[in-house]
Amino acid sequence: MTARTVLRWVLVLFYALAGVLHVMIPKPFLTITPDWVPFPATVILLTGLAELAGATALAQGWSLRLRAWGGIGLAAYAVCVFPANIHHFAMDMGRSDHGLGLAYHVPRMFAQPLLVWLALWCSGAIDWPFGGRSIRAGSITGSRSSSSRSADRAR
Repeated sequence: MTARTVLRWVLVLFYALAGVLHVMIPKPFLTITPDWVPFPATVILLTGLAELAGATALAQGWSLRLRAWGGIGLAAYAVCVFPANIHHFAMDMGRSDHGLGLAYHVPRMFAQPLLVWLALWCSGAIDWPFGGRSIRAGSITGSRSSSSRSADRAR
């Protein structure tokens, strides 16, 4: 099993658990949602469903194209929720006890770009930095050469 496959399954478990928590126990997420987000309960539910859909797309084995689009979706999701992470950080730092503190928030801030890259790389949407800089267009459009498809089957 390759590192890409192992990390893909770690990401599947991470996003599946996060999705279930967003859907089943939304209250903690509602407390960190910025005030400017409209219909926060609905947004939290939809984020949970997006995480579950992305995890499902990464986990399935019948379509590399769907897997790549799932990774793109999870990467976009991670970018979209970053303002909530910043808001949570600022809220905690404003508290007298500093909430979860810097030991939690600083690594979380650095982890967000890593999650974006990981979703793209583990899904096969990109090969960077290991196989070049470009997006693997064929993984998205389905128009790859037979040698590329053979290499993917080996993964």
